Amino acid sequence: MDVVFLSRLQFAAATMFHFLFVPLTLGLSVLIAYMETMYVKTGDETYLKMTKFWAKLFLINFALGIVTGITLEFQFGTNWSRYSEYVGDVFGPLLAVEATVAFFLESTLIGVWIFGWDKISKKAHAIVMWLVAAAGTFSAIWILAANAWMQHPVGYEIRNGRAELTDFMAIVTQKFAILEFFHTVSAAYILSAFFIMGVSAYHLLKKQHVEIFTRSFKIALIFGLFFSLFEIVEGHMHGADLAHSQPAKLAALDSHWETEKKAPLYLFAIPDEKNEKNLIQFGKIPGGLSFLAFHDFNAEVKGLKDFPKDERPPVLITFSAFKIMVGLGFYFGLITVVGWFLRNRLLETPWFLKIMILSMPLPYIAIELGWVVAEVGRQPWIVYGLMKTSDAASPIASGQVAVSLVAFILVYGLLGAVGFYLIGKHAIKGPD
Repeated sequence: MDVVFLSRLQFAAATMFHFLFVPLTLGLSVLIAYMETMYVKTGDETYLKMTKFWAKLFLINFALGIVTGITLEFQFGTNWSRYSEYVGDVFGPLLAVEATVAFFLESTLIGVWIFGWDKISKKAHAIVMWLVAAAGTFSAIWILAANAWMQHPVGYEIRNGRAELTDFMAIVTQKFAILEFFHTVSAAYILSAFFIMGVSAYHLLKKQHVEIFTRSFKIALIFGLFFSLFEIVEGHMHGADLAHSQPAKLAALDSHWETEKKAPLYLFAIPDEKNEKNLIQFGKIPGGLSFLAFHDFNAEVKGLKDFPKDERPPVLITFSAFKIMVGLGFYFGLITVVGWFLRNRLLETPWFLKIMILSMPLPYIAIELGWVVAEVGRQPWIVYGLMKTSDAASPIASGQVAVSLVAFILVYGLLGAVGFYLIGKHAIKGPD
């Protein structure tokens, strides 16, 4: 295996593992802030117990997110030095703002919140948690803006053989960055809602702390319902934008080979990349792809055959990840709608509670598949249309990357085992 493949594998493993913790941090912070606000507003001790219980799980998750995230940015120097040299003037400022402003602000505020109980007023303490949630979201803005620039580069010029920043605000405010931000953060909120509903369902089945977990379930249900439905609409907008910004990825998402007007959409297909066709395809919706891409059933959609073979993304991986992700997205919307009608009869519907427990891993799967779509679907470009991944890797021996890859897997595997054990242990234990 060459150094490019190993470097890609290492970065993918580190990033996907790190992103097991980031979404829960983003969503739980908002929900905990709401619970504490309700405690301050009503004086109801049940809300205080809810706040402290979910905060314990939040803090374990946050600590793991920090540990697994620190190593990621170092890889731009160790594994991707040519990339950093070529586009560092554009990419670097975005990461610098995230690390030195947003992340340190979030960490400081969390410290104030942890040690501020009974030292500052109840109202001020709740406000701090809202600031923690805002700082986490602020951090996401810069990371996602950086990734969006790799997907759709703007605000730069090529000077002295490298990309140099010319318009910082163009990067942050471009349509692709805005869509990616709302798509990713909404997914994080869905994951957090399903996490709370799953843990709450476990305790409700056992009829433990019924008041605490009934309220928790209902709060998370409303949160999850709104963002599940929002994600379906926003996901369509995000996909339609690809028709203009990344047409090769759009074609790969639906395994679309021939350029044609009134392009059909297939609900199921098995791509055959070698022979440039689909082995099996059914569930045809005439003009469906044209409508989704251009809001016009008769619009022309460019097929994969019109792109050079060395500039096409891996079709089978991209197509499969996309279809599963979309299917899960519609499932989240459906099951939360069902939950809305059952919200006042949770103890009388154990079958629904069991479904919610089993559904807990699904948002994690959907989010990871979403990143597969985003990153694998961009290949062979590390910066779309500007720099290929094969030109970005560091000039180092593949053996060096292989050793560090094994070390990452072992260390992260241990961290993951400990982290999920602690989260599971305290989730099952329930409130003190």
